[in-house]
Amino acid sequence: MDAAAPHQDTDAAGAAEEALSQVVDDRAAAFARLFEAVHEGVYIGLVHAATTTTLAANPHLKLVLGYPPETFEREVRPFDVGRFADPQARVAFLERLANAGSVADYLVRLRRADNTLAWIEVTATADPPDSTGAMRIEALVRDVSERKHLEVQSRDLYYQLLQTEKMAALGQTISGVAHELNNPLATILSWAERLSEHTDGNAPLKRGLDVILSESERAARIVRNLLTFARKRQSTRALVDLNEIIRETLNLRAYEQRITNITVIPALAAGLPAVFADGHQVKQVLLNLLMNAEQAMLGANGRGTIVIRTWHDSAKQMVVMEVNDDGPGVAEDVKGKIFDPFFTTKEVGKGTGLGLTVAYAIVQEHGGRIRLESRPGAGASFFVEFPMSPVGVAAPARRMHQTPPPAAGSAAAPQRDVFKGARVLVVEDEPALASAVKESFVDAGFVVDRAGDGEEGLALVAENHYDLIVCDLKMPRVDGIRFYRAMTAATPALARRVIFVTGDVAGTDAERFLEESGCRWLSKPFRLGDLLRAAREALA
Repeated sequence: MDAAAPHQDTDAAGAAEEALSQVVDDRAAAFARLFEAVHEGVYIGLVHAATTTTLAANPHLKLVLGYPPETFEREVRPFDVGRFADPQARVAFLERLANAGSVADYLVRLRRADNTLAWIEVTATADPPDSTGAMRIEALVRDVSERKHLEVQSRDLYYQLLQTEKMAALGQTISGVAHELNNPLATILSWAERLSEHTDGNAPLKRGLDVILSESERAARIVRNLLTFARKRQSTRALVDLNEIIRETLNLRAYEQRITNITVIPALAAGLPAVFADGHQVKQVLLNLLMNAEQAMLGANGRGTIVIRTWHDSAKQMVVMEVNDDGPGVAEDVKGKIFDPFFTTKEVGKGTGLGLTVAYAIVQEHGGRIRLESRPGAGASFFVEFPMSPVGVAAPARRMHQTPPPAAGSAAAPQRDVFKGARVLVVEDEPALASAVKESFVDAGFVVDRAGDGEEGLALVAENHYDLIVCDLKMPRVDGIRFYRAMTAATPALARRVIFVTGDVAGTDAERFLEESGCRWLSKPFRLGDLLRAAREALA
């Protein structure tokens, strides 16, 4: 018994050692399988100030860094000097490891095997540098490029929302300012027109008054353009003239194009069919395309020429607009991304990457199509196609436009005498403008009363019979809408014999009211001749 005991102890120790060795082998095999299968890049190596030596690199690290699977592990060196987009970022990374001994979720920008950049997050531990200055690093590496891209998108969206809110506030401010400007402009225009009619034989005075008229109308166009693009409005579609929209948009950019040496050549087809669209959104599409072309040409050549063409594609039943520029063109690798959100080739701060995306979305929403044709160095052409107006679409609200007055000897002239003696009520809170309108109607043979607001107007309508009412929309106490509803309830026969004058209606309750009522209306400032023509049409 005693002789056998040492032998038994030796056997037990050997069995325990063999079992322990098996556990170690099993654990090593498990770690090896985990090393190969884990969806985290795993790196073990020695990092020097100028070089690195890779001891182990798992397959997922090769995938993250863009290496083929068959690449030898020693060739996968993520922390080499040349792999960092910014060499100073490598210095800071190694200093942090040397001082703290570890990093967690440390963000660096590395070059993949194909030299494309990736955002990489590193969690690592490091042994103290040895006598040669090398640190042994064991690191987990994650590609977080997609997350960073989403963060950038979120930040851009945040700034876009801020800009939208700012533009909405600006739109409200401009709307109020425009109304205040339109009233004096209307007064200036009206009195200049009246004086111009009474300057027979005084050529210098006539020329001066004509300058006042033209400059007043220019100021009015500037105010209308500001309202068009600064005011937040709901999408409202109607039959629109694409050529007219192009002319209005070109007027908006005319000054900027002139001072930056941009020449615009419109080649607009005559007799173009109407399209059923939101005119304001179509203007936005064209404005985005124009500004895109201008920036490309100025950046490349310091000047340029834009040609805008329209035509009717009868085969497709489409109305087509082309915006062509002689800029640098669009590279082949960019064409497929040109309409992507947030994609831009401009410098930081020069664009949001949303202009063409917005244009694409608007055209798609209208059932149309936008496409690009371009060759590098040969300019670019954007083709925008809109479907022709559907059959049975109602005509838009009857807004009166300026037209030259008929000549004294024309067939239209005798009609002026037909309505002499007709009684007109002018409801306007601006005394100077109301006075000009009243005198103009009196000169034309009408009998005219004037009310300072809707409340005074309702009192006069209750006491007198009127053939026609000219009414402002925005007034104190009782505005034009409330006046019209109360007046038509008491005197339905006058419902179609009201002409409204107003400064701004785009996207407001006033716009919807004018569409529902079907009343004629003029935008301030207006010509007295246009108001008299509208009055005769209403009475007829």
